[in-house]
Amino acid sequence: MKVEFAPLAVPLQRRLQTASVVQWVFSFLGLAQCCIVLFAGLLFTRFWLISALYAVWWAWDWDTPSKGGRRAPFIRNSVVWRHMRDYFPITLVKTVELDPTKNYIFGFHPHGVLVAGAFLNFCTEATGFSKIFPGLTPHLMMLNLWFRVPFFRDYLMSGGLVPSDKETASYVLKKPGGGNVLIIAVGGAQEALDARPGAFTLLLANRKGFVRLAIAHGVPLVPVFSFGENELFDQVENPKGSWLRWTQEYLQKIMGISLPLFHARGVFQYSFGLLPYRRPIYTVVGKPIQVEKKHNPSQEEVDELHEKYMEELCKLFEEHKLKYHIPEDQHLSFI
Repeated sequence: MKVEFAPLAVPLQRRLQTASVVQWVFSFLGLAQCCIVLFAGLLFTRFWLISALYAVWWAWDWDTPSKGGRRAPFIRNSVVWRHMRDYFPITLVKTVELDPTKNYIFGFHPHGVLVAGAFLNFCTEATGFSKIFPGLTPHLMMLNLWFRVPFFRDYLMSGGLVPSDKETASYVLKKPGGGNVLIIAVGGAQEALDARPGAFTLLLANRKGFVRLAIAHGVPLVPVFSFGENELFDQVENPKGSWLRWTQEYLQKIMGISLPLFHARGVFQYSFGLLPYRRPIYTVVGKPIQVEKKHNPSQEEVDELHEKYMEELCKLFEEHKLKYHIPEDQHLSFI
């Protein structure tokens, strides 16, 4: 394989963009493990008191993630995220005004490999969420497991991430006065196994938990489609029925996280590595679907709203696909 190296005369701005993405990829792939090693390792040094005091704090603060978390504006507004935004670049697109006196559920599609669009748009202010949607506070749901990792949990909460469980969802959606947005990557980790350039198949046909959640709290459902999300990485072929796909799905059932074998470019060359390609992402927020609150909805009512949601998502995709260079004959499909 011929390696295409990056030119030596790369502008400083582009180097900063690459560096910001390097730290982001590391935070996804290795920061949690480093935090565990640090916490355990300090216990066997003269700095053991740091881990001991943190353990006390951790026990006292245990329920904070499920109660909306603890965001840190200085981290959400860090210049690092603006460099990351410009690397791709990533753009947040509003189609209608949202009432800040209401709570909402955003269904985010597709999941992609590392959910880059959802993270940057909703866990940072790099694309201007608070200015585009004034009065709304985003809460992106993430696998509960990561909120049990010392130090790492605090980093996650600083951006507005919360655990993906019913208790947390209810806490956010029941907040009086409205102004809260719960963002759910509906396809989840399993959908990441099919994230590759040109893929427009969503894991949604049997995903109805978020619909039940919306009905239980009477909050509008808002479809969100992130054009370009699946274009960031290539992935080793893993068709249904292959040994690799079987292994990935088995591990996903056990651990709750998927292990897509993805690759793209490197830091100093463009031929291989774990950094995403520089390809634009346009995250388009659709119009809200009004939902009637019911404590015990029938299966028919859930199915009806779920069908309406898929129709609105398809409509959103069709209305915007040509703007973002998706072929006219390309349509969404659901499994």
